Parts: sequence; structure tokens; C-alpha cells
Amino acid sequence: MTPCRSPWTSRSRSPRTTAFCIRPIELRRLDTHTGTSESFNIPCGATQEAKCPPCANRNRQLRRAQCREGWHLDHEPIAEPNPSTEDQRWLIEFRADVQAKRDEAERDGEDTLDWDEAIAGIDAEINAAGMRGNVLGGRTAPKRSRSTRRRQDAPDLPKRAKQDTTLGRTFIASDGKVYRPSLFVTLTLPSYGRVRNGVPVNPSTYDYAAAARDALHFSKLVDRFVQNLRRVAGYDVQYFASVEPQKRLAPHLHMAIRGTMPRAEVKAIAAATYHQVWWPSIDEVRFDGGHLPVWSERAERAEPYPDGQAGDYLDPATGELLPTWDEALDQLGTDEAAEPLHVVRFGAQVAVQGVLAGSPDADQCIGYLSKYLTKSLGDPLDPEDPDNHARRDHATRMVEALRYEPCSPTCPNWLRYGVQPKGAKAGMLPGRCKGKAHKAEHLGYAGRRVLVSRKWSNKTLREHKQDRRAWVLDMLGLPDDTVTDPHRYVWRPVSSKDPNRTPLAKRLLREVANRQRTRARLIELQARADGLPVPDLSATPGLEVAA
Repeated sequence: MTPCRSPWTSRSRSPRTTAFCIRPIELRRLDTHTGTSESFNIPCGATQEAKCPPCANRNRQLRRAQCREGWHLDHEPIAEPNPSTEDQRWLIEFRADVQAKRDEAERDGEDTLDWDEAIAGIDAEINAAGMRGNVLGGRTAPKRSRSTRRRQDAPDLPKRAKQDTTLGRTFIASDGKVYRPSLFVTLTLPSYGRVRNGVPVNPSTYDYAAAARDALHFSKLVDRFVQNLRRVAGYDVQYFASVEPQKRLAPHLHMAIRGTMPRAEVKAIAAATYHQVWWPSIDEVRFDGGHLPVWSERAERAEPYPDGQAGDYLDPATGELLPTWDEALDQLGTDEAAEPLHVVRFGAQVAVQGVLAGSPDADQCIGYLSKYLTKSLGDPLDPEDPDNHARRDHATRMVEALRYEPCSPTCPNWLRYGVQPKGAKAGMLPGRCKGKAHKAEHLGYAGRRVLVSRKWSNKTLREHKQDRRAWVLDMLGLPDDTVTDPHRYVWRPVSSKDPNRTPLAKRLLREVANRQRTRARLIELQARADGLPVPDLSATPGLEVAA
């Protein structure tokens, strides 16, 4: 694949800068060495166009660059971690000191709640600093497992010996040219009833319950597909995928896969992939309306409370303790005749397309992968569609079907079916779950919209951002001053009630001026690099070439 001239665009020959954030966050930086304070505008970083179009578009362009860079690699990515920074080492040492004090307090019989909260905050900072994995180095709780025997109604899959490579096969043409094709795969969920223009023909017969459960567990189904794909392919398949809404408002998957396989084999893998949800049954509604479980912190228990739980929910009529989440799973595990709560599968429509590096098809597929990343799953795909009113009604029915569906082990909806949610606490009400999956803009899918394998481009999204920033600084001839003493500066958000807060209009005007100067400078440098005359930008209002 021909490398891009810049990390900004692969088609345009002139450098472009995206629009600036329309709702920047003002931060104040205090220099502990000099005592001076300076204000900075930080982009909000929104990924949805409804919140901030410039930031959402910038994120989409970043994802496009990430997809393009890793799709047709012709060499193995080097999976060596970057050396740790001073800031990262300090966080790890600080975390170890706090853990030691927490363990000492536990040995002395003291309350460790404050220490646990502090450790959780430090762990979040460690992850934000660019480090991966769990600080504890392993699973904190044993994982439940069930029989791995395949279902009788699922076809068997071949299994090849795995090779230690992430690259696909190459093909040599008669003229000696080497081709390394890759795949673009689209996977959908099954039909729940006849639809026309994305709207059910007969809403009364449309299976909203199955649609809701499929959307809730779609991310697990995708994980199973990747596992099966790697078993059959025989190499460490790398992928870049995005989850997007269909017109019928069901999630579906576009996936760019490095390397190639027979189309029939990919379709067979999709047909044989399924995910079983081994959760307690929700066939019987035990509590509803005004007859709801009662919270008690003084319930008599034969065993200690589960982790993260300070009380129990009781049956309001009998005072009986409802089974906890772990107890319900234990009961399910001992029942030999138990059936999974739900089995989710892909639909029959599976599209598989071969793609060559640098071809128009590759650009078109990357466009498909990023087309709706700035939209929520509940947004109408075409604002001018005359069926929008019917689609809004369709979305309302979908949200209602999700209202009492448990979205996770911690969902309050479990109380409706006589089970205490994991980590139960006071105030939980069925139908009032605040989880992401129950919101209208997500329509049941609470997973990540972009799925990228570890060895796709051998870079994190943060590193791709740094590449773009380094390119601009290099073009402008500015030094990269990102490496600084981590303990020198103290950053604090500026409160909206701060009398010294810079008005938003003034901050936006400054961003306009800065962006125009940067763009003018880039245009000048690009013209000189191409041997063209420097354009006269003095006639453009507000746009001057920087000295």
C-alpha cells in the first residue's frame, strides 16, 4: 500500500486541519517552579456528532487512519512495549505505597473503604497514562465455567494448526507481481419479522424480545466469531471492526480482516458461531407494580454478605431473603436440565469481499467502517426519510422491550424476577436501570463501537494521535515539548463560577485565529514542497501567513 503523504488524509494533496472544538474545557496550569498560572483550552473529545461535530469528525478521521495503516501490513508488527516514563513509574510506586498502607490498616482491623477508593482512583490514572492490563496481575475472582461441548444444532468447524504470524497469504501473478489481499466482512443479526424501509410491516408480530436480547449480547457473539475465525484460519487473525445501526435499528458489524480466506469458509464460520447466555431464568415475573422487594440492612444471614453488598432484598409478603446473584448461578449450575436464557446467532446475510491494498475498494470499505461512528445507534440514518415517524415509533417499542430485560449481572431488573443483582444496594427498582444499554441512543448495545485487535497497527489510538501531532509540529518547524517534568505542573479545571474564567466566545475566537494561522502556514509549506508558487492568502479575510 502506498504510504500517505501525511497522517491527515490519503486523498487530498493539500494539508487540512479539522475544525476546533465548540465546547472546549478550560484548564489552568500552575507552574510550581515559577508560580505562574496559564489557561489552556482542551477539546472535549466527544465521539458523537450531536455533542460536538468537530471532535466527533476528528475522532472519525483518526479511526480511518488507524484502519488504513494496519489493514495491509506486509511485515510482522513489533509487539515490544514502549519504555516506561518517569510519570508512569512514579504512579506504580505510589500505588504500591498506598496498597501497603491499606493492607496495614486491614491487619489492624480498621476500615479500608477510603483506602480502596484511593486505590481505585490511582488505578484509573495508571490506565489513563497508557499502561495496559490489571495492576494486580491476574483475575481477582474465580471465573465460572460450564461445559464447552458444542450445541447439537451448530455445525462443526475445522481446526488448523496455528502459525505464529499475523499476515495472510500472498499470491504471485504471471508477471511476477505479488498480491496480498485482505477481506471485508459484514455480519448481521437474524430477522425478527418482515420489514419495509427499516420499519416492521406488522409491529404486533415483530419479535422485539429476541431483538432486544440479541442487541444486549451482540458483543459476546462478535468475540466468539473472532475466536472461531482464528481457529479455522490457522494464524493470528488481526481485525478492525465497527458496530453500526441498520435501518431496522439492529446492530451489525463491518470488519476489515488482514489476510484472506475462502468466502465459503467465512460464511460457514458465521453460521457455526453462537453465544449462550447462562443467566437465571426470567420467564416468571415475581415482583411488579407496588409489590416490590424490600431492602434491609439487618437481615439475618447464615453467611457473610457478598462482596460490595451491605444488605439484602426481601420478599415483602414473606420476609424471605431473595437469592443473591452467586446463589442463583450456583443453583443454575447444579440443574442438569437447565437451558441457557438466550442463544444469539448471526443471520443468514453474510457479505465477504476481497480487497487489495491501495485500491478504490479499500477506500470505499474504510468509508463504510467509519461512516456512522459519529452517530448513535438510535439516530435515524436519513433525516429526510418520510418513514422517520414510523421509525421513531419502532425505536420506542424497542426501548420498551429493553426496559425490563436484564442488561448485566448488576442490573436492577433482576429484582423483578426474584434475584438480587450482583452488588445489590438500596434504592434499586426494576425498569429504572441507568445502564448504557437501556438508553434510547444505544438500543441495547452497550459495547464498544470500534473493535481493534492488539496487533493491528502495533499502535494505540493515543500513539496515532501523537503521530498526527508530530507531523504538524514538524511541518511548522516547532519543537515537541511534550516531554516535561511530570511533577512541575499542576492542572486544575476552571469552575464555571470562577470570576477569572475566560468567556467562551473569547476562547473560541482565539481558537479560530490559531487555526487559521496554522492552516495558512501548512498551505505555504506544502506549496514550497511541491515547487509551486506560494499562494497569496492576504486577500482571504482573517487568514494570514504566519511569519
